[in-house]
Amino acid sequence: MKKHLDRFFKLKENNTSLRIEAAGGVTTFMTMSYIIFLQPAVLSAAGMDNGAVMAATCLSAALATLLMGIIANYPIALAPAVGHNIFFAVIVCGTMGYSWQVALGAVFISGSIFLSLSIAGVWSKLVEAVPDSLKYGIAVGIGLLISLVGLEYGGLVVDTPDVLVGLGDLTDKAVLLSLFGVLSIAVLMALKVRGAMLIGILMTAFAGIPLGVVKYQGIVSSPPSINPTLFKLDILGAFNTGLITVVFVFFFLDLFDTIGTLIGISGQAGFLKNGKLPRANKAMFSDAVGTVSGALLGTSTVTSYIESASGISQGSRTGLSNVFTSLLFIVALFFSPLARMIGGEYISGGVLMRPVIAPPLIIVGYLMMKCVKQIKWGDITEGIPAFLTIIIMPLTLSITEGIAFGFIAYSVLKLVSGKGKQVHWLIYLFSVLFIIRYIIS
Repeated sequence: MKKHLDRFFKLKENNTSLRIEAAGGVTTFMTMSYIIFLQPAVLSAAGMDNGAVMAATCLSAALATLLMGIIANYPIALAPAVGHNIFFAVIVCGTMGYSWQVALGAVFISGSIFLSLSIAGVWSKLVEAVPDSLKYGIAVGIGLLISLVGLEYGGLVVDTPDVLVGLGDLTDKAVLLSLFGVLSIAVLMALKVRGAMLIGILMTAFAGIPLGVVKYQGIVSSPPSINPTLFKLDILGAFNTGLITVVFVFFFLDLFDTIGTLIGISGQAGFLKNGKLPRANKAMFSDAVGTVSGALLGTSTVTSYIESASGISQGSRTGLSNVFTSLLFIVALFFSPLARMIGGEYISGGVLMRPVIAPPLIIVGYLMMKCVKQIKWGDITEGIPAFLTIIIMPLTLSITEGIAFGFIAYSVLKLVSGKGKQVHWLIYLFSVLFIIRYIIS
């Protein structure tokens, strides 16, 4: 058995072993497993069934992670993306008023486009085309947006009539619980405890029970039914309602998140060869299948997770690590009561809070913020587009606007500074499309 695994995953060639890959796979799962609890809580705000979303999350993550491991042989796990789920539930279903069925249809269409381009083999070129400053700027901007949502869920930031946002009531027990969660996760991370995010979430949840903020509903049960969301997407509705912009956003969010994650993790693990990522198209294919299958099952965009770096830090270097991570996502299906308890809402002073899931959202923002050091701030034509991307996203609560401002600024500054030839034609194309969108909107 070991010989077959060694031959298939090239363990010796990558200076690793079955034991190291297993440890890395478990570590990756522990650091990203918060999505099992977070995803149902976020999408339930759009009217989706909590248990069904949890089942869809586990199954889509297991499938995409397994494909990445077997097809691309990379220890990079996938699951529904934080940030994308906020856009899905808060923006598309909330602000824009579309049903979650139509939103799933838009995710399916964007994933199908992604899959078609993956099969066509264009992604390796596109990875090289997008400038690093914008890749990292998008990652940081999304991180700040996620943290802002976390601060609001924790009651730490609230609406104020004078300055739009202000500090919440620090004496409120739900707010204090959120602060406890942030501190717990931060301390565990500082002590280099594996699974700090998951342990911190559980600590916060159980600490909230005696406070009356969290309602105990049990821990283990049979897997929840996926029927409320399975195949419930409305593809025709997505076309009929003219969700072109939304499909565009879902597509490019997935694209840029995946490219940024692949490049960031590959650089850490030493996968990049002369600035290029081998098997990039296979990695993108796995991501695309995850998104398409996720939409069919009943969850938002599936993408590669930066938390995979935790497993790599433990020595993972091949897709065998993903096999273990995938199996753990299946096992997690038996913990739906815990997911409902962790994702529960609490209202105090007219403010709706989710104090248990607020801390990981805030910390994820920190993890993504670290990409800021990769931006070439000394070059105005690189730094300002990245800055606009970063600052626009959280202040407008829109990932789309951040990407648009970054692309347009990058194209203009490179042109006027005589560096226009450094810009790939795709960046110019998208910049023009964004400008046209602003003109006609």
